[in-house]
Amino acid sequence: MMRYEVKKVFSRTSSKIAVLVLFLVMGVTCFFALDVSYVDEEGNTQKGPEAVSKLKAAQKEWAGELDEEKISQVIAENRRIRTSPEALAHDITQNEIAYSRGQGIKEIRELLNCAYAKGFREYDYYRADSLTEEMAADFYKNRTVLLKEWLEGEAKDQFSDEEKQYLIERYESLKTPFYYDYMAGWGQLFEFAPTIVMISMLILCYLVSGIFSNEFAWKSDAVFFSSEYGRNSAVLAKIKAGLCIVTAVYFAIFFVYTGIMLLYLGADGWNLQVQSSMAGWKYFYHITNLEKYLVIGAGGYIGCLFLSFLSMFVSARTKSTVMAMMAPVMVLFLPSFVGNIKSPVVNKILGLLPDQLMQAGNALNFFNLYSIGGKVVGEIPVIIVLYAVLTAVLLPVLYRTYQKAV
Repeated sequence: MMRYEVKKVFSRTSSKIAVLVLFLVMGVTCFFALDVSYVDEEGNTQKGPEAVSKLKAAQKEWAGELDEEKISQVIAENRRIRTSPEALAHDITQNEIAYSRGQGIKEIRELLNCAYAKGFREYDYYRADSLTEEMAADFYKNRTVLLKEWLEGEAKDQFSDEEKQYLIERYESLKTPFYYDYMAGWGQLFEFAPTIVMISMLILCYLVSGIFSNEFAWKSDAVFFSSEYGRNSAVLAKIKAGLCIVTAVYFAIFFVYTGIMLLYLGADGWNLQVQSSMAGWKYFYHITNLEKYLVIGAGGYIGCLFLSFLSMFVSARTKSTVMAMMAPVMVLFLPSFVGNIKSPVVNKILGLLPDQLMQAGNALNFFNLYSIGGKVVGEIPVIIVLYAVLTAVLLPVLYRTYQKAV
């Protein structure tokens, strides 16, 4: 029976088109995500596999522990490049030649801009140019110093004393020095993952939105419910079909996207701390790039499951496919209506909405904290467990709702 329900969904032309659109969007997203360039010694910009190979080789030259000696070397090398005649010339080609010499330390230079910023939430692209080798000793210490200054100043009313202490302890307990290596593959994968997850969710909600309501649209509900298994096994088969569709389509898209990105750009750096890149510098979660990837994948899957089952529930309740499609969209766009309200309470509420699962990688950078049983925890574990439980609760509710439909 489940196979029959799955077949009914994909027998529709609109469903086939929806899946095709999903793969096309993924293809377009990969096209932009794989647009990695490399500037050669003559100042010419290269693209394609050769550019990826050369960029990887340049950054591999600086791979290793990012200790005080390595940081001091990067500061000296950055100053040498930035004060070279090519960098100071009023000629774009000469400037590009200077830029080409710094591609190996580009990511470390970004970390310097973060570590020696004037404020926790400030960023100055040229900050690294004013550093001296003697300042290398403060690289890791500054990360915690800037956090403390922020908590005592701008964010003093946003967190309780327990939450402030929790953040400081997380920063201080992070293992250092970091290990630096080429990891463009993971960086690009993380940047465009929310797009893949979001479009997957929208298509999946469309695919499953008619599983229950179509019986009424096709005027076949009388036959369906009067059959021997119409109000038990048949209803269960529909729920299983929805689960099967969401699981199969989501992981097919997610793994194909992952394969394309990492096969082209490389999976180097999978075991590095997320804080070893500028995107993860402020994280208080102690995870590696691989663990971040698993969080994104799990969060996206649970989010797609919850919203798809929510769509199916509305479909069963209202007998309308249109309403079933609107429900998850309204839930996702709700934060945009209240997001401008500056309040710690509002931020905590927004941090628990399902849209955070669609962008779990970005949510790792948010300082949304919750006290559970006297213990402070971050947003990510809370929403993953919360929506896993809500999805499980929604299943019997969905079953009973359609079983009693008339």
